[in-house]
Amino acid sequence: MRSSTNEAALDNPAVGAAGTRSLEVRWIFPGRLETAVARWFERFPVQTESREDSYLLDPDLSGLSVKVRAGSALEVKAYCGSPGVLDVADRARGHMQSWLKWSFRLIPGQESHDPVGWMPVHKRRRTCQFSLASGQIVAGAGGIAGEPACAVELTEIHTRGEAWWSLGFEATGRANLLSALEGTAALVFGHILPGGVELATDDSGSYAEWLCQRAEVSCCSR
Repeated sequence: MRSSTNEAALDNPAVGAAGTRSLEVRWIFPGRLETAVARWFERFPVQTESREDSYLLDPDLSGLSVKVRAGSALEVKAYCGSPGVLDVADRARGHMQSWLKWSFRLIPGQESHDPVGWMPVHKRRRTCQFSLASGQIVAGAGGIAGEPACAVELTEIHTRGEAWWSLGFEATGRANLLSALEGTAALVFGHILPGGVELATDDSGSYAEWLCQRAEVSCCSR
């Protein structure tokens, strides 16, 4: 399943020395989150939070994703390539993306930014943490610092008066990110998503990619 694309970004522990390494896959869909999908996800222990993040869209920083998280932190992510497609047979197919992330705490009063170049996104997130221990994926268990783990989030999104929702996986740790991501996906998709929801590559990508596409659509429709 793994392709040869940017293998070093996954397998070289030194790559993440200056930031947090992650391997991610995300799907984003239009419309409101169905109650049946929320119940499907809540068979795992979840934590819920609401927040507003603002993403920098202009200027376009190729290969970088920049956002202000909940008005309290500046987060910068650098795209490091893709190891291929996550493929859970008959359940999900999505583009895996390798990232390096840095987070900087904002001092109160520093969070102001040019509204012209930024897009606010309100999120209501349900999140479950999965850890990889002794080759087994365990839901809701606290892992050892630095050991592979995977956060899965089901998020209701509101931006520019539109409702969307997203399902995302983020594996972190010093090594074995691919194993953590694939193992968690196999567990989560052990039950089929209700309502005929199809997780396909056409709906898979990062928030930054999706927002840039939405911005282009808005410009073209004016």
